[in-house]
Formats: sequence, C-alpha cells, structure tokens
Amino acid sequence: MSKVAEQGTSIEPGEDPPAPPGASDSILQGISDREAALRLQRDGPNELPSQRARPLVAIAQEVAREPMFVMLVAAGALYLVMGKLSDALLLLGCVFVVIGITVVQERRTERALDALRDLSSPRALVVRGGVQRRIAGREVAQGDIVILSEGDRVPADALLRRSTHLAVDESLLTGESVPVRKHPSATAAELDAPGGDDRPSLFSGTLVTAGQGVCEVWRTGMRTELGRIGKALQQIGPEATPLQIETGRMVRSLATVGVVACVGVIVVYALTRGASALAWKQGALAGIAMAMAILPEEFPVVLTVFLALGAWRISRSHVLTRRMPAIETLGSATVLCVDKTGTLTENRMTLARLASGDATLDCRRSAEPMPQQLRALLETAVLASRADAFDPMERALNEAASRLGTPEPATRRRLVREYPLSATLLAMTHVWEDVETGQRVAATKGAPEAIARLCRLSASEQAALLAQVAGFAAEGLRVLAVARAEIEAGALPEAQDVFQLRLVGLVGFEDPLRPEVPAAVAECRSAGIRVVMITGDYSATAQEIARRAGLDPHAAVITGPELAAMSDRELTARIRDVQVFARVAPEQKLRIVNAFKANGEIVAMTGDGVNDAPAMKAAHIGIAMGGRGTDVARESASLVLLDDAFSSIVNAVRLGRRIYDNIRKATAFILAVHVPIAGLSMIPVFFPGWPLLLLPVHIVFLELIIDPTCSLVFEAEHAEADVMRRPPRRPDQRLFSRPTVVVALLQGLSVLAACLAVFVLARANHGADAARALTFAALVVSVLALILINRSWSRSTLTMLRSGNPALWWVVLGAAAFLAIVLFVAPVQAVFSFAPLHVDDLGLSLLAGLACLAWFELLKSTPWWRGLQRGDGPMHRSG
Repeated sequence: MSKVAEQGTSIEPGEDPPAPPGASDSILQGISDREAALRLQRDGPNELPSQRARPLVAIAQEVAREPMFVMLVAAGALYLVMGKLSDALLLLGCVFVVIGITVVQERRTERALDALRDLSSPRALVVRGGVQRRIAGREVAQGDIVILSEGDRVPADALLRRSTHLAVDESLLTGESVPVRKHPSATAAELDAPGGDDRPSLFSGTLVTAGQGVCEVWRTGMRTELGRIGKALQQIGPEATPLQIETGRMVRSLATVGVVACVGVIVVYALTRGASALAWKQGALAGIAMAMAILPEEFPVVLTVFLALGAWRISRSHVLTRRMPAIETLGSATVLCVDKTGTLTENRMTLARLASGDATLDCRRSAEPMPQQLRALLETAVLASRADAFDPMERALNEAASRLGTPEPATRRRLVREYPLSATLLAMTHVWEDVETGQRVAATKGAPEAIARLCRLSASEQAALLAQVAGFAAEGLRVLAVARAEIEAGALPEAQDVFQLRLVGLVGFEDPLRPEVPAAVAECRSAGIRVVMITGDYSATAQEIARRAGLDPHAAVITGPELAAMSDRELTARIRDVQVFARVAPEQKLRIVNAFKANGEIVAMTGDGVNDAPAMKAAHIGIAMGGRGTDVARESASLVLLDDAFSSIVNAVRLGRRIYDNIRKATAFILAVHVPIAGLSMIPVFFPGWPLLLLPVHIVFLELIIDPTCSLVFEAEHAEADVMRRPPRRPDQRLFSRPTVVVALLQGLSVLAACLAVFVLARANHGADAARALTFAALVVSVLALILINRSWSRSTLTMLRSGNPALWWVVLGAAAFLAIVLFVAPVQAVFSFAPLHVDDLGLSLLAGLACLAWFELLKSTPWWRGLQRGDGPMHRSG
C-alpha cells in the first residue's frame, strides 16, 4: 500500500485511505442507503450472470443421467415386462426418492457455494450518507461514491471525480499491460473507451496500480464494459481437487468391474438355470443388482458435499475458502508464516509507556496519578499531533490524553504553523499560540535519532537516549521522542531545525497482542505446526512480541538485510531453526516461502499488500487479510481471513483436519458397506439351488440408508479429540491408503460372513423367502453398526453415542422403522419377496448383525491401533 503524505499525516498499511485532497465537499456525501437499495432493486446486483445458481430442473436432469438412476429405471422396466406391477411401482417410486435426496444434497452444496461467492466478491469502500463503509462489490449501486487505493479492483464502471496520481491496469479489457494514468473530471457525464491516458473513465474489474481516487459509479452488473463483452470475474466453484481425482480413478475402476460382473452374472445365472426366457430375465435382474451393488456412486457425492459444506463451515470461523484444494492441504500444513501486525496483534496503537528524565509510567497498568513531568510530556506529544488524527500513533496519544485527563490544547491555543514529516527529517513540528497571552510554543515529535539531532544532544546524551530507546524496543514498543521550545512572536523560520528544542522525553506505543494468540500458538505446537512470525519491526521488538505470543524465545532471528546477503542455499540451511524474521520487506517473503518449500515443508503464508501476492501464490496455502488486504492479495490467496485474526487460521486448520478425517470415515464406510451387498448379490448366482438374496428393490432400500449417511451423518461429525495433537498429514498420503482399505474390507467381509451364516442356518429350517428376510434384516442392522463404529476410529461406539449428531438418529430411527414395515406389513413383504418371521429367529438375526463387528471395537482399545491413529504408524503414511 502506498503512503500519501498530506500535512504530515501518513496512511499506514491496513488502514482505510482518507479522501484525496480536495475531496471533502458534497460529492463525498454519496447516496443514501435507501436510494442504494432502490437502485439495486431496479438494476439488480453488481455481478455477472455466471454467478447464478442452477435451477432445480437442471439439477434433476443431471441426476437423471447418473448410472444408478439408469439402472433403477431399467430394473423397473424389467419388472413391468415380467408382469410384477407392484414391484415395478415400488422400484420406480424409490427412483423419485433417490432423485429427491440427490437434489437436496446438490441444493445444499449450491447454497454453500452461493454464500462463498457473496463473501468472495471484491470489497468496495463506498460513501453513503457521508459515512465510509466497506461493502461487497455486488452491493455497489449506480451513483455510489467509491474511494480507491493502490491494489483495489474497480467494482463497477465509474467516472473519476478526484484523484492523487491514480494509475490503472486495464489489461483485462485492452490486453495492454502498461498501466494508464487517470485524470479526474468534475463534469464528465459519459464513459470513454478503455485505454488511453488522462481520461476520467474507470472500468469494472480493472486494477489500481498507484495513487488514490474518488469516483462516481456510472454502470453496474451486465451494463459494465466487462459485462458487455461477456467476460466472467472471479467466482468460487467446485474445482477438481486431488481427492476428487483420486476418487474418480477408483470409481472408474469399480464401474468397469461392475459392468463385467453384471454381464458375467447374467450369463452364469441363465446358463446354470436352463437358459429359459424366465432365467434370462431373472439373470438380468441379478446382473443389475450386482452392478448397483458394486458401483460406488456415493464417492463423488461425498467429496462434493464435504468440500463445499466444509468451505461453508470454515467461513463461519471467519475464513473464506477461495480454492477448494486448500481444504485438503490444511491438514498437511507444517509451517504457518504470519504477519505480526493485525494477525498476531490487534492492529491498533495504544500508548504503553511514558518516560521523562528519571520518571516513567506504564500506561497499561498504573492507576496512580500522573506526575507533572510526565503530564507535560504527554501534553507536548499531543500538541505535536493533529486533533483530527488519522495516524494510529497520534490517535493513541489523543485517546490517552482524554483518558488520563490531560488538558485539551485546542481550548486555549491556536495552531500557527505545521512543519510536516519529510524523507530527510523524520520529525514534525506544530507551532501553537496561546489565545490569551500570545506566547508561542513549538512541539516536536519524531524518530529518536531525528529529535536528538534537532535538540543538538551531545554524544553521551545521545548514547543515553538510544539506550533508553533500546529498552523500550526490548519490550516490543515503538518509540517516539518528544521535544519542545518556547519561541518569540514574529516571523517563523522555513525549517524546523532552527528552533532551540529541548528533549522532553519518550513515548512508547504498542500494538497489543490478541489475547487468544498464545493459546492458538500452543495448539499449533501440539499439532506439529511451526509458527513463523514475519515483521518489518526491529529485531528486539519482534523478539518480545514473539516471546509474548509463545514462540520459542531461543529460536534464531533473521533480519531483512541478513536475508538479502544470503544465498538461497544458505537460507535453506539456516531457516530450519528460525521462527522470527525482522525488518523484512514484502518482496522478501517469496524467498522465505521457497526456502521452506525446499526443505519439504508445507507452507501457509499470510499477506495483505500487492507485494505479498507472489509469496502467497508460491505458498501451498496463501492466506489474505480480508479486513485490511487489497483485492490483489485476496485474488492470489487460497483462503481469506475475514477478521484478520491468527486464531481464525488455527480454527481453519482444525476444521481442515476434521473434514479430511470425516471424508476418510465416509469412504471407509462406503467401501465396507459395498462388500456384503456385492457378495450377497453375486454368491447365490454360483449355487443353482440358492435363491437370489438381493434384488434391485433391496439395494434401493439400502441406498436410502447409505446416501444420507454419507452426506449428512459423517459430514456433521465433530472433530476427534486429538485432531490438534497429532502431526500434520503427509501430503502424499492417499485417501485410499492400505490401512484404510484393509480395515474397510475386513469390516465388509465380517458383515458378509455373518449374513451368509444367517442365510445358511435359516434356509435349513425355513423357506427361501424367510431366509432372505432374515438375511436382509441382519444386513440392515450390520449397515447401521458400520455407521456407528466408523463415526470414530479412536473412540468407542458407546463413547460416541454421547457425542451429538442429530442426523445420525434420523437415519437410524428411519432405517429401523422402514425395516419393521418391510418385515411385518404383508403387502410390503410380498414386494420384497419376504415371508413372515418368528420373533426368536429375527432376534438371532439382528444379534448376528451387531456382533459381527465387535472385533473392531476391541481393536480400537489396543495400544497398537492408538499408535496408528496418532500418526506413529502406517495409518498416516503414504499408501
């Protein structure tokens, strides 16, 4: 962010810019909120139509093209051909239920993405009713007054009314990379074409590269130049993430297996049963059931829903996800590089300490009356500041004077002249005159070295002053020296170094550490994440802030000049034990990121300015400041901190780990549940005397349990208790890692064995339909057991029952109710090809379904398994 000086006041990074000189007239009243709302209602939001959500009909059409839907319709049609009208109607009815569930999932995802688009819309600083406020770019209305600064995106087509050296990059529209100068016009009423210097026209989506300006919005939305030529602005969308790519490969492989198995089942079934027409039809049903059992159509749904809703959940922790892969990468982050100002601290200055001669006062803690010597120091410092201060240090002085009861200078003095800060002399002087006596006083404040020179201190006095300054800096304070001179009436000199100033004392300021930072840093340490602080402050100040934040006080410090003198190889070697970088320029952050990456670290980097963009793009996770950051920084980032707080980054890491854990649980459940379904669909085909155990209608029933479980139950699971007490996940760790697949297959095979045992025993004592019913009951109960045990791979099922998850109980109770209906309501029994059951038999069947997974509960309690879950073993290693 550039600094613009006007009468000695500077714009600090992170602050909203004031209006350029001369812009404080009626134009800065802007339109009212009511008028803006009316114009937005008339013109629509300031966005392009590419951001509109898909209608329900479009979502339903996409669902109708899914393989599972096609197979359900084929099975229903086959039942009609076979004359089984009730079976066909039930199956086709279930088709619409499946469509309904899928549409609800898609709409839920769309709403989450819509919310993210609203948050990610470029921000605009507008003036409405004379009040400056930041709003989403989509809320900008025709006639709004917008204040622009370096690094901002122009939110709409506008006419420049006031400016200070404004230049804009219009390459988005013209293809010319050289920025063009803009010249304000108070009377222009038409927009020119893009390109060309010294014009007042500004265009939506273009980038302010230098200066400041005040513009009046002329066209919004589709009426802008950008909308007219049909270009789309940045939007959040479901990007193809590494997880989705890996899952896509798995789905394609299993789909191929399903097609081959389907054909094989049809042929084997028909040939082993006489190859009659009926055998071929029943074989076709068995083949469709087999394909439905193998096809893991839940995988893409899980990833889409989990990542979209995960991004929405992270946004509720004040972190906006602009790129979906960042959610996956969060769990692997090993280094967090953070700015001190505004991230670890509150980004506001407070007066912390006063020192004059031997008298000192800690303004943060002391409740004692202020000595007269220090009261004079504070009053002089206030006299050297502007009453309507914008500079954060001057604001802190005025606030302290008001709080501590120092007399208000303006009540008895008038400002005669101001000597502003300059590049050659880092000090400023105000000359005041007493309105009653006519006595004049010059009040000066500035850098201690500059004040020492103005006061003409001796070498020993300068050494004593700088030693005192070093003591302030060691406390993490920023220091200004204050001087004063009594002057005679008459003509004032042209330069402030003519005054016979005497040193009054030092004032120390601090940007207070956010109170939640030490706990958040400690949490990062327990999670195996190294926090590295990067600041422009001096080393002593940076080390004190680092100590208070909880960073390692013995870790090495590298300064910007030292960094500039190092080779890349030397930096890569030294950076391993560094936690603080001081006096660092923004452009040096890129070297820091690359050095960490060269050491194999997964790096998250924060930034807020134009110069931070390359480092954020180079980092695995770029994190922009949403409050004080520029649009360029936000566009380069994967995540945007809406409150600029470090604790929000830690919350995002915690949520990222939770999301990945829940995806792993859901995928393990999907793999496990498809094993018994596929087995019970295929095994009877190879035994001519066995009836088909699972028909398409049975599999649809199971899908009505599986689908909401994947998209609702596991997605809503809370984080594991140790989620921030285990090391980061390896970036090359696969979702379908060997331990995950082995455990899921063992779970599935256990359920399959139990169901086959129930069938064999039941068939020996009952008919085929009764055996099928008992087997199906055992399978449904086993599926519910799979849900319960996979909610956590570290805590017992009984412990997890005390962890709230409303969606779980809807699924469990709904499945139990539907199971009771299909087992005991005669017309439904007939459709499912079931026979009436004895209570004793049913009890044994249900018990078998629950008992078959008891081994996994015992496994959870073993030290070996707990070690795997903490990351001590292959569970956290690559595939």
